Amino acid sequence: MTTAQKETLGFQTEVKQMLHLMIHYLYSNKEIFLRELISNASDACDKLRFEALNNDSLFENDPEIKVSIEFDSEANTVTISDNGIGMNRDEVIENLGTIAKSGTSAFLQKLSGDEKKDAHLIGQFGVGFYSSFIVADKVEVLTRRAASDTKEAVLWTSQGEGDFTIEAAEKAGRGTQITLHLKAEEKEFADGFRLRNLVKKYSDHIAVPVQMLKEHSGEEDAPAEPEWESVNSAKALWVRSKSDVKDEEYQEFYKHIAHDYEDSLTWSHNKVEGTLEYTSLLYVPKRPPFDLWNREGNRGLKLYVQRVFIMDDAEQFLPPYLRFIKGVVDSNDLPLNVSREILQENASITSMRTALTKRILDMLKKLAKKDPEQYQTFWDGFGQVLKEGPADDFANKEKIAELFRFSSTKGEDDKQTVSLDAYLERAEESQDKIYYLTAENYLTASRSPHLEVFRKKGLEVLLLTDRVDEWMISHLSEFKGKTFEDITKGDLALDENDKAEQEKAEKENESLIERIKTTLGDKVEDVRISTRLTDSAACLVVGKDDMGMQMRRMLEAAGQALPEAKRVLEINTSHPLIVKMDQQSDEARFAEMADIIFEQSQLAEGSQLQDPAGYVDRINKLLLGLLEG
Repeated sequence: MTTAQKETLGFQTEVKQMLHLMIHYLYSNKEIFLRELISNASDACDKLRFEALNNDSLFENDPEIKVSIEFDSEANTVTISDNGIGMNRDEVIENLGTIAKSGTSAFLQKLSGDEKKDAHLIGQFGVGFYSSFIVADKVEVLTRRAASDTKEAVLWTSQGEGDFTIEAAEKAGRGTQITLHLKAEEKEFADGFRLRNLVKKYSDHIAVPVQMLKEHSGEEDAPAEPEWESVNSAKALWVRSKSDVKDEEYQEFYKHIAHDYEDSLTWSHNKVEGTLEYTSLLYVPKRPPFDLWNREGNRGLKLYVQRVFIMDDAEQFLPPYLRFIKGVVDSNDLPLNVSREILQENASITSMRTALTKRILDMLKKLAKKDPEQYQTFWDGFGQVLKEGPADDFANKEKIAELFRFSSTKGEDDKQTVSLDAYLERAEESQDKIYYLTAENYLTASRSPHLEVFRKKGLEVLLLTDRVDEWMISHLSEFKGKTFEDITKGDLALDENDKAEQEKAEKENESLIERIKTTLGDKVEDVRISTRLTDSAACLVVGKDDMGMQMRRMLEAAGQALPEAKRVLEINTSHPLIVKMDQQSDEARFAEMADIIFEQSQLAEGSQLQDPAGYVDRINKLLLGLLEG
């Protein structure tokens, strides 16, 4: 390809949308463009080091890795260069013309037009290079892949609109050079003092030297040859002593590795010595990323071996339910040529995974105790993922359960603020069960007829409204010796008196029960007197060992075919409607009333009716009868 062969290509649709959002209003803090570009340059240097482990010719007799920043105040440009891995033509198109992330379109549809909210979302998405166009009206990228057969490079140019050009060029050394042609109003960034301060503020922790030309007071002091000097500490933050690292440095490092817009909620920095030697720096984000629910997506920690970068997203160190954790692990024991396959088979990894998991759970427990408000922020964003824990991690299921928060009949409205420990503290000493109810939403749960006897007796019930809840409970089963009991399942006898009263009532109302059974036929499994109800006429109950309705709805929504579920109809014989039914001699009217009571029970639990029109017709007839009577 010759320099005459210049090609114009269009941005991927998602990139156009992202550019528009960024340029016009998303990043309120314009100066972070430099952090993003230095972060990308540092990653390119890390990737060169890793690939050079098996092919040292990639260094091209230039082993000193670095990032350089230059500026030209007259031309109003800033140039960020690295001698990292570089890119070839296909990689340039892939990395600078598209956003190769699954779910991108769905993510963009979530954007609301609210600048503050959307800024958080865009920051979580992590598209740092495009932040260049916040301050520049033209960006040029000159890059050459390490160990290319020739010095042929690629020049990419764009003004941040609908397209970009790409053409062949020449570059003596490997790596990437990004030149920003600043907008007239952004001239402040073509200044050495400003740039140095930004490097110290945002990128001091970068383990690669970030250098700038040494500035001299006058021409007489200037050397014949340009002098470069590092403007960052260039020491991996995690190898420094915790006492030497400021909170601001920890937060900037988090933003570097997580490509996040906001600070983290908390972090844990730990060095382990003994049989295994490694250092970990683990962060809890403040908000969930857009792809949190993709269990198969990229996740995990940045892995270093003896300070040499090995891989991003090393998922072997954490279980899937902790996939939101960001951080670094640096081992002194693993081989430099370690691969993902070796990680899966290495016994040391199992020990490290166990220890890191425990450290994260302890970190979350500490956050919950020290700062409940911040922990609530974490729970609101990541609680449903944490609920995958008992199934993923049997050994730690009780530690995980301590971190759970639920709505309850004694909680604050629909907020999930009640811990299992708080529930047990309020429970009577003789109570050996943790009572819960599952439903589609809080309103349905809080107004469920099944709660009536519990409210009467002053017993607290957890209201579980997340789709994952019933599945989670099936793996948790108990907590601190107390078993979980779904109050919508099986017989319910909170004490011996309840059972005796039920048996007595069933004998006294035997004929009524038989009439309702005959009328409803195969719509129900059985009809019986309820010990649950005090105010409502009836409710539906699932068999003790049967699948709950929440789990059934979740599986059906996923397209799974399930056999029809028949449930028990429980009736409250002291309710006026049931009393009137028992007195009804007209079997047709009795049948209509039985159907209405059955369908109302379905509606009360949040289920859909099979024949909504028939229900409306029956209700209308009933209303007309009342009006005419």
